[in-house]
Amino acid sequence: MRGLLPWLAVLALVLLLGALRLRPLATAVSLAWLAWCVWTWIRPTRRGRD
Repeated sequence: MRGLLPWLAVLALVLLLGALRLRPLATAVSLAWLAWCVWTWIRPTRRGRD
């Protein structure tokens, strides 16, 4: 459940911004979150480089 908390927080923020008619900001937040997730998924790990 702890790993799901950031996802739920971002989802709640995007829904809140959409409800407040701040859709461009909601889009920016969701795209930034997507970029961060993709970056952390594909970035090279540093464990094997030592």
